[in-house]
Amino acid sequence: MALNRIIQPLEAINEKVGQAISWLTLGVVLLTFVVVVLRYGFDIGWIWMQEAVTYMYAWIFMLAAGYTLKHEGHVRVDIFYRQFSSRRQAWVNLLGSVFLLFPMFIFIAWISFDYVMTSWRISEASGEAGGLAFVYLLKTSLFIMPLLVLLQGTAMILRSIDVLLNNPADATQNKQTQQSVP
Repeated sequence: MALNRIIQPLEAINEKVGQAISWLTLGVVLLTFVVVVLRYGFDIGWIWMQEAVTYMYAWIFMLAAGYTLKHEGHVRVDIFYRQFSSRRQAWVNLLGSVFLLFPMFIFIAWISFDYVMTSWRISEASGEAGGLAFVYLLKTSLFIMPLLVLLQGTAMILRSIDVLLNNPADATQNKQTQQSVP
């Protein structure tokens, strides 16, 4: 129960970010439609509109990564995982988070920090005439994405620990299942 007081706020952050970012999908569709109609219907094109589609598309994937992890939407090979007991799944989630997810996303945050800060320091803008003037905001998602995934990874680790500490029924159920199999 005590862990739930920590887990719920961590997951709430990714839930709110994911719900907010999901609206950008509508923006991508509508703006792409406008770009296509203007280009092919009226022979008009604005670089800023095309870049805006790219920005929104990038933000959808980068900033919703923690939300997707929360809802188990990432690709994983679960040939064995889905048949595991909740305790074994908790072990897989715990070890996978500690030894794979955390090192990878800490590395991404670390390696992107200077890159993002340099972009902010020079107020990086598009290299295209008529492009968007805030490339630094786009690049910031390279740093925010690992932070959101690490928040969700922390929630996963805590949830796994909670299952391992508070779910001894799975252990006895597995022993009974193994004994009944000839």
